[in-house]
Parts: sequence; structure tokens; C-alpha cells
Amino acid sequence: MIDPQHFERVRIVQDLSLETTAAVDPKACGTKVVTDVFAASPDSLFPLQGALGYELHQTLFIGPNSLVVEGVSDLMYLQVMSDQLQKKGYTGLEPRWTITPVGGALKVPAFVALLGSQKGMNIAMLIDYQHSNKQKIEAIYKDKLLRKANIFTFSDFTKTDEADIEDMFGDEFYIELVNAEFGAQLSVPVDAAKLTLKKPRILERIEHYIVEHPLKEGRFSHYRPSRYFSENIKSLEKKIPKAAVDRFKSAVDALNALLPKQ
Repeated sequence: MIDPQHFERVRIVQDLSLETTAAVDPKACGTKVVTDVFAASPDSLFPLQGALGYELHQTLFIGPNSLVVEGVSDLMYLQVMSDQLQKKGYTGLEPRWTITPVGGALKVPAFVALLGSQKGMNIAMLIDYQHSNKQKIEAIYKDKLLRKANIFTFSDFTKTDEADIEDMFGDEFYIELVNAEFGAQLSVPVDAAKLTLKKPRILERIEHYIVEHPLKEGRFSHYRPSRYFSENIKSLEKKIPKAAVDRFKSAVDALNALLPKQ
């Protein structure tokens, strides 16, 4: 009923007989077509607000080519590394991709099911991989929500049993980000040699390290190193390991290959 491409054509139909304010003149009761949205009642505006909100959501977070990631930190790392690839003469992530953070691994299947129900959508996933979520990932292509070829995990590019996006950078560089961002809060700087937990994911090992060496205040958040990386990329770009660049290049190339030819 509402064309999101032409909100200026919308006319609000307001039934004055339903108004509860005492100021309404009984003689004026009836149906009124309102062209000025500021003159409409909140109830009459609600359908327009809903349509506008939906269109904004579609425009900002969903596009015809949607790349589903778990969180905002993934989005930030991918955007910055895409720029770095281009600076080095490689192809960055195609601007046709709309990176869509869904707020965690548990929300990925439901979100993909929601997107997949819309015609003309080209959807890909690039997410963390842990053995505990293997079945959920497999269910996405077994239930035909996505083709298996459209589902990537970071372990595909780190060549390890489990991996988060942080593992794409390698242990030393990511630890440098953590120490720089949490320096004032760390009772003991993170030391790769002292990470006692024998797990493949660097994030899991650092979280265990901080349990053993608690922060002076606050809590550890994996979002903060990604923000630090984004804000300080000019001073950090020369320190990014070549292996990290190669991993992100492989991921970007694989994703870009899924786009329809123009």
C-alpha cells in the first residue's frame, strides 16, 4: 500500500470520530485526508512510520547482495582490510556487498532464513567457526537456506580447526592490538608465551589469560580492539603481517566470486 520509493505521494486518512481528545468538535467528526504529516495524529502516522522504518532497515543493513557476519567488529575489520588490500594493489571487497552484522552466531540461522525468503537476494556468510556450532552451520545448507558454496568460515582461510576473525591477523599482531587498547586496564600485559590455554582461537586464549590476570577495572570486550584498529590504521598498516593480508585477500576473492557478473 505504501511505495517506499515515493513517500511524498502518501496521504494519511484520519478518522476523527476515533479521536479521544476533548478538543475534537463533534460536527467535524468523519474522515479527513491529511497531506501535512505534522497535522496527523500519532495513531494515523503509525503505518507510515512502520513503512519508513522498514525501508531504512532495508537500505542501511540489507541489499540485493548481503554478506552476513556475526557482529560489528567483523564489519569493521573487513572494511579496514578491504581498504588495505586496495592500497596494496589488490581487489577489495566489492561495494555491491552490504555487510550485515546480525549480533552473534546464534542469530545467524534465523536471519539467513528471513533474508532467504526474499526473492532476488544473493546472500553469503562469513562467520566464526567452533566445533560447537558445526551442526548449526551445516543445517543452513542442508535446509536449503543457502548453498554450501555461499557459506564461509574464518577457519577456511586460517586453515585451523577453529577460528574467529581475530585469528586472521595472527597471534602477535592481535595481542598487540589488545595490549594497546587495554594497556591502562591490564594488570599484566598479554604475553603470547604465557597463554596457557591450549586452544586454537586467540580470542579464547586471551579471555582465559584475563581471567587469570584480571583487569584493574572494567571487562574485556573483543569489540574494542577492532575499534582501536580502525581508528589507528595509519600507524598500524605497516605492521599488518603479510600472512594476514593474504588470508583476507583469499576471503575477499572468494566472496567477490559469488557476485553476479555485471
